Amino acid sequence: MSLSNIGAVIIGRNEGERLIRCIKSLQHDLEHIIYVDSGSSDGSVEASKTLGVATVILDLDKPFTAARARNEGARELIAANPAIEFIQFVDGDCEVAQGWIDKAYIFLKTSPDYAVVCGRRRERFPQYSVYNQLCDVEWNTQVGDAHSCGGDALIRVSAFQSVNGYSDFLIAGEEPEMCFRMRQQGWKIMRLNVEMTLHDAAMTRFTQWWKRHKRAGHAYAESFYLHGSSQERFRYKEVRSNIFWSLLLPTVILFSLWQPLISWLLFVYPLQILRLTIRDKSKYASISLSFIVACSNVLSKFPQTLGIMTFYKNFLTGKRQKIIEYK
Repeated sequence: MSLSNIGAVIIGRNEGERLIRCIKSLQHDLEHIIYVDSGSSDGSVEASKTLGVATVILDLDKPFTAARARNEGARELIAANPAIEFIQFVDGDCEVAQGWIDKAYIFLKTSPDYAVVCGRRRERFPQYSVYNQLCDVEWNTQVGDAHSCGGDALIRVSAFQSVNGYSDFLIAGEEPEMCFRMRQQGWKIMRLNVEMTLHDAAMTRFTQWWKRHKRAGHAYAESFYLHGSSQERFRYKEVRSNIFWSLLLPTVILFSLWQPLISWLLFVYPLQILRLTIRDKSKYASISLSFIVACSNVLSKFPQTLGIMTFYKNFLTGKRQKIIEYK
């Protein structure tokens, strides 16, 4: 099968061996690959060039975002290869599964209504930490028609250009936001039940988990600000849920401590964790994993709300938030 009309854009920073593994996994299938580097100091640029990959080094005088890196990579790829019809975007800490490109290409080639196709992203080392394990659970979204994709996906160039790509200024959540704009134009997104990439989160500390969820909260707030007035009320549910569980409810609980009749509210959080554990136990390999996921889902409301508040504070003061890195 000829794949000359497919190219790939890899983005990364200080990914080391993970980047080399990522590039080699794509070179099995693709000739046209662009690597976009955002200030690496570990030899990533030299490694990509050694492997024969065209390399773009971002001007870090401008605010860096993953969205901007992907856009610049796509522009370079299309300019060098105007016949490109599909772009495989992939993060530099991922390895592309053998056979994924063929299956994703066949789907998009035979499904003209679809702009994006993604598959199953897995964690390479879920057993190394509870945080890696949580990431692996998070990647396992529902198969079929979807609202969005993640950082790894095969995207139709015509659809990508019709919405002017990713929003450069978003520090996170750029993929769901772009997919929202695509869906507004009538495009569809598909998640296949196919192995796509192995990801290496390398999360071993609670502070990494906290920062990652703070970043997610910021993304929810900014996306809601951009598109919350749409019929879909994009990201309204996420913003509302976070504010309820981490601001409104704690305030009520605080004032209920002196009211014996409603002091039972102290048990709301443990009961919610228990409810989620029982409700979702069939999704996971064990009841203990279901409990861990439930704890994370409840506790993550707090850093996510901090991210929401950070966005609105910056909005009111006219500041731009720098990227929130967890690695």
